[in-house]
Parts: sequence; structure tokens; C-alpha cells
Amino acid sequence: MGQLLSDLQGLCIANTLSFEEGPNGLLRAAIVTPHAEATVYLHGAHVTHYRPVGQKPLLFMSDKSHFDSAKPMRGGIPICFPWFGPRAGDPSSAIHGFARVQPWTVESTAELPDKSVTITLRLDSTDATLRIWPFSFAARYRVTIGPSLNLSLEVQNTSLKAITFEEALHSYFSVGDVRQLSISGLANTSYLDKTDGMKRKTQDDAPITIAGETDRVYLDARMPCFIDDPTLARRIIIEKTGSDTTVLWNPWIAKAIAMPDFGEDEWTRMLCIESANAGPNAVTVAPDRRHTLAIRYTSEPR
Repeated sequence: MGQLLSDLQGLCIANTLSFEEGPNGLLRAAIVTPHAEATVYLHGAHVTHYRPVGQKPLLFMSDKSHFDSAKPMRGGIPICFPWFGPRAGDPSSAIHGFARVQPWTVESTAELPDKSVTITLRLDSTDATLRIWPFSFAARYRVTIGPSLNLSLEVQNTSLKAITFEEALHSYFSVGDVRQLSISGLANTSYLDKTDGMKRKTQDDAPITIAGETDRVYLDARMPCFIDDPTLARRIIIEKTGSDTTVLWNPWIAKAIAMPDFGEDEWTRMLCIESANAGPNAVTVAPDRRHTLAIRYTSEPR
């Protein structure tokens, strides 16, 4: 671990980006710019913190999250790949794929002209991943810390035949009280309601409110979404490209109690709006082609 930390020193940016050991020795990048601060772990290429200057943190992290190289973290922005949720035809496989528990490598860091900072991490298929999912790939994840948080997940097919996969940036947003906020941008969109036997429904044109366990997979949903949070007096804007699925999730009371890495009352302080390609919106990529899912998160006072 010490040698790896030493090897990363050449990618540091003076007074802006440094590498350090986090809980249980997990390596992370600590980033401070004139616009915002952030933390990115190499374990799962997991963004756990982003806070614009003068604002409260944008992302929620559970106080009970595991920081363990064999387990996913609870909160922040986990990367789901190459499947989303339970694996089709193999429910014994790890939920949400293997990318979020793999060690990613740091490919590059850069300071941009406006003093934003980009860190690029990479994950390539290995013998271990090929035993789980028999396709060769190269994934590159660019995280840009500036006035907005910009994320870009590029997956290249390095095998000799087309591959089909699911993916998601499973973002947990920090909110004042999930029962008081509203979500807009998904009006008249079809969704699968996972709390009601996967029934297909259509969202009406009223702002969405959360009044119970919520787990919806919105299909062919490419539009921006907005979280209006009166408790924290802010609006979170979610803009994306290369994503045809939007997932809305809050575990509510019973599921929160059942999760060992989640506080019993933390459901009130989080909301997941995930940019994804899942189910009927899974991605097929030809050999040597790439697909990119990109998102911009912006927080504004309201």
C-alpha cells in the first residue's frame, strides 16, 4: 500500500489534489479547488464527497458504510457495471455487477484553465472479471470537480464480438427531509414499479413526492431531472447524455432497518436519482467501439 501511495505522488497537483489513505487503508484522492472540494476512492472509482464552496455537501454517505476492499460503499456515487440490480438469469451473482468493488487505477490528473480538476480512472477486464463476465472491456471514468460535478463513464468493447451490458451511476443525494422535497422532469414517462411487482406505469405531470418506499425504473428517460429541496433551500439539477434510464429510489423505513450498512433513520436524509442504461435500455457495443454515459450535477440556492 505504501508503494502504491508513493507511485501516485507524480499525479498530485500542488495545493489542489493529493492522495492519502482513508479508512482501513483504502486509497483516495482528496481534491480542493476554488469551486468545490471532493473525495474519490480508487476502490470502485467511488466518489464519496462533493461540496461546492459555500454550500452543504451534495452527496449522502451512510455513517454505517463499509470501507472494505471486498465490499461496496453505501452512498456517494457507486458505479454499477456490467449489470444493474440482480443479474438476469443468475440471482446468485453480486448485485449491481463487479465494478464497484474492483480496484481502479489512476490514469491521469489535470488542472483545467478555470481551476477545475479532472481525475481519470481506468478499469480493464482481467482473468478474474472474465470468469464472472466473459467479455473483454476497458472502462474509463473521468471526474471533473468544478462549479458543477461532471462525470463521464466510457466503456470500450475490446473483445471480438458485440457485448451487451447494463450500467448506472447510482448517485445518492443529500437532502434535508425526503418527505418534504419534490422531483420534476419525469412527467409522462413510463416506469417499472419495483415495489408493485414490476408493473409498468406512467408518471403523471405533477411533481413527484416521496411518501413511502420508492423504487422506479423510468424507461427512455433522457431529460434533465430536478430535486427541489425546501429544507436545504436548494435545487439539484441532473443533466445527462448517453443514458436512457433514470432510477428513483428511497428505501423508507423497513428496508433501511434491514440494511446492515445503513442507519435506521438515514432514509430521511437521502434520495437516489440514478442515471443508467438498464433493462430494455441495456447498451450493445460493437467490437472496438465505445459508449459514454455523462452527467452534470449542479446545485443552486432556491
